[in-house]
Amino acid sequence: MEAKMFCYQCQEAAKGVGCTLKGVCGKESHTSQAMDLLLFVVRGVSTVADSLRTAGEPENDEVNKFVIDALFCTITNANFDDESILKRVDKGLELRRILIGQASVLGIKLPEVDELLWSGDRSEYETKGELVGVLREANEDLRSLKELIVYGLKGMAAYLEHAMRLGYSDTSVHAFIQYALATIATKSLPADEWVGLVLKTGEYGVKVMALLDEANTGNYGNPEITEVNIGVGKRPGILISGHDLKDMEELLKQTEDTGVDVYTHSEMLPAHYYPAFKKYDHFVGNYGNAWWKQREEFATFNGPILFTTNCIVPPLPNAEYKERMFTTNATGYPGCKYITQDENGKKDFSEVIEIAKSCAAPTEIEHGTIIGGFAHNQVLQLADKVVDAVKTGAIRRFIVMAGCDGRMKSRDYYTEFARMLPKDTVILTAGCAKYRYNKLQLGDVNGIPRVLDAGQCNDSYSLAVIALKLKEVFQLNDINELPIVYNIAWYEQKAVIVLLALLSLGVQKIHLGPTLPAFLSPNVAKVLVDTFHIGGIGTVESDLELFGLV
Repeated sequence: MEAKMFCYQCQEAAKGVGCTLKGVCGKESHTSQAMDLLLFVVRGVSTVADSLRTAGEPENDEVNKFVIDALFCTITNANFDDESILKRVDKGLELRRILIGQASVLGIKLPEVDELLWSGDRSEYETKGELVGVLREANEDLRSLKELIVYGLKGMAAYLEHAMRLGYSDTSVHAFIQYALATIATKSLPADEWVGLVLKTGEYGVKVMALLDEANTGNYGNPEITEVNIGVGKRPGILISGHDLKDMEELLKQTEDTGVDVYTHSEMLPAHYYPAFKKYDHFVGNYGNAWWKQREEFATFNGPILFTTNCIVPPLPNAEYKERMFTTNATGYPGCKYITQDENGKKDFSEVIEIAKSCAAPTEIEHGTIIGGFAHNQVLQLADKVVDAVKTGAIRRFIVMAGCDGRMKSRDYYTEFARMLPKDTVILTAGCAKYRYNKLQLGDVNGIPRVLDAGQCNDSYSLAVIALKLKEVFQLNDINELPIVYNIAWYEQKAVIVLLALLSLGVQKIHLGPTLPAFLSPNVAKVLVDTFHIGGIGTVESDLELFGLV
């Protein structure tokens, strides 16, 4: 059967190779083609913007916002709405036309590439989308390196958009993203220079995560050790999913004194760790588990669900909760109400609140508490205690188990790995991977919990900061001399930028699972293995032995 699409950007790529008929994520082939076309247009916009910037022209905020939003909406499980994607294509083509006009007036010669020459209308979008996807690059290794960069840029864009919504930005990051996209569109480079651009992407990934950390803590305070309720109250509720803390803040403000409670789901759990949100009595707790369980958990929640970012799992045809789904920012789903922001960046959640008032209270699916809030500032306050535990041998190893969760049965590996770890080990985690083991009751070491949750996937930055601080405390020359093992799960492109960021910091011997990325060609994978000693996972027993934990 002829392939209708090709996508291999996430861990669930069909047969470990790529989705060709429909995405395992639920993405239809026509949606994939719309995204390919949008990325084609983004490369064109970035190419002109990069040429204008090189010529000394001032930053264009509209371009910066467009590129970031467009990249973000193509992340796995973020947007399934063709029309919202194609409207972005329309906007990009108009923006490109304006930029080309500016370059012409200034006498700037632009590259003669398809990304700048093609000017089709809506009737040609589908045909063009079929031609400009991943497979447009015939060389497998160059394709692998280019897509590795693009997926890193997508993750970077996600984190940068969150920072921008909180009033923080960095022109150097925008410049790099557009430069990298322009390079992909216009340059023919040897493989080693593409590898260099991959590593440069990781360097900027560190900058972006540091910027978002500053934005989050600057607005909401430093995360602190917090016990989070996983039961329910008796009032109706709104469930907020995703990563955007600005939306979290606005929703809490607008639901105050309405008789409606607010619950987090999946990656929004760490919102409970920020001091600024603790003043809201109606901020009840976290409902459920990782993103992939939402079909069953959204049905029992009973109230409306607000998606601020990925991950959306397409509802089953008979799912009643679809009528209560709302999307915003880069997310979209056909038939679901999209919440826009006004000229001041504010959103009106009144419709969500009114629907919630008519709903039953959530059905309890578990009860008790879980603990988190171990971002770098909090852990560094415990530094003396941690160092003493290491020096006395009470803590033998830290195990970084950050990253993503997913649906595959193979991910049970991470639950069993955590369960079988010796009691003198401590897990450092961030991202939704934590749901594989954060309810196991693994105990503590001298009062230090054996699962230290730093927060969202972007808070993997905290884990790097902690490692660098420990390197300094123990007076080591190399971060890889620390008693830290990296056994990271991945799913989508934000995990890619976290990986590249860690590599740029010199971290080696990272084990990645449950499978290595399909977009790594054998030769590119060999470069990563030979240079950074990246590896896959085996069985729990063999890996515990490999890591010296038996």
